Amino acid sequence: MGDFFMQTYTVALPIILTALMGYIVWLLKNQKKDRDANSKGTMLLLRVQLIEYHDKYMKLGSIPSYAYENFMEMYSAYHDLGGNGMITKMHEEIQELHLKKKEGNDYEADD
Repeated sequence: MGDFFMQTYTVALPIILTALMGYIVWLLKNQKKDRDANSKGTMLLLRVQLIEYHDKYMKLGSIPSYAYENFMEMYSAYHDLGGNGMITKMHEEIQELHLKKKEGNDYEADD
């Protein structure tokens, strides 16, 4: 009887492990798809915000330091996600703007 269980165990264990590994690979692939979709969505949202900042502050001809810092951090995250192209040119243009110094409470509340 013990021999029967040992034979069953040696046959069933590789089958069970193979099925389990297949399931784990399937789960990991689905998680990668989700991560890729989240990264793409985040990158697109960052691009929209970067374009809005660029358009606003290029029209004004200067940029407050807090907005400049936000733009640079968003650009860094955007670039890390694989974004480039026209936003890189906007990044260079923003870097050339004069930083607006704080004068009392003259910061613009709207970004």
